[in-house]
Amino acid sequence: MSQSEFPEEALAAAPSDAFEPEQIRWQGDYVVAKTRGRWEFVGRPRNIRAAVILPIDGDHVILVEQFRVPLGRRCLELPAGLIGDEDGAEDEHHMDAAQRELEEETGYHAEHWDDLGEFFSSPGMVSESFTLLKATNLSKISDGGGVSDEQITVHRVRMAEITQFVDERRAKGIAIDVRLLMLLSPVFIGA
Repeated sequence: MSQSEFPEEALAAAPSDAFEPEQIRWQGDYVVAKTRGRWEFVGRPRNIRAAVILPIDGDHVILVEQFRVPLGRRCLELPAGLIGDEDGAEDEHHMDAAQRELEEETGYHAEHWDDLGEFFSSPGMVSESFTLLKATNLSKISDGGGVSDEQITVHRVRMAEITQFVDERRAKGIAIDVRLLMLLSPVFIGA
C-alpha cells in the first residue's frame, strides 16, 4: 500500500506510520497476522474475501447457528462463506460462492440476488471485507446443515419476531453475530 493510492484528504488524516512497509508475522491457510508501523491486524491470504447472505423468504429471514471455535460457543448468524478459498477457485465470483454457501448451509436455493455492496466488519483489526448479498425467491432443496462436521442449525424466523428470537437465543448463551444488527436496527433507532 503506497501513499499514491489514496486521495489527498485521506493522506492528511492518516497516522504517520500508516504507510510503513507491511510485515507478515504469521501466516496460516486462512489467516495472516501483520504489522505496519505500530499497527497490528489480521487479514486473509491470497485476497480471500467473504460472501454474507441475507436470505428473505416472504416475511421470514433464514438464519444459521453453528459452533465458533474463537468464541467457544454457538453463534447465530447470517449464512456466509469464503470466496475463492478452495484450491483452483481463486477467481470464484462472489455470486457463485454465495449460492453455494446458501445451499450448503441452509438447504435453500435463491432465484433472485441483489448485491448490496462491500463492507468491513471490524476495520480497526481486520482487513477482510465481505460482500453482502440479498437472496429472495427461495426454494427449499435440502436440509442444509453445512459440509463435513459444521453441524449448522437452520432457523426460519418471522421478521416481526426477530427481536424476541434473538433475545431467546442470547438467553441460552448463544453468541449473536454483529451483522444481525441490520435486522435489529429498528429496535435500537426507534424506527
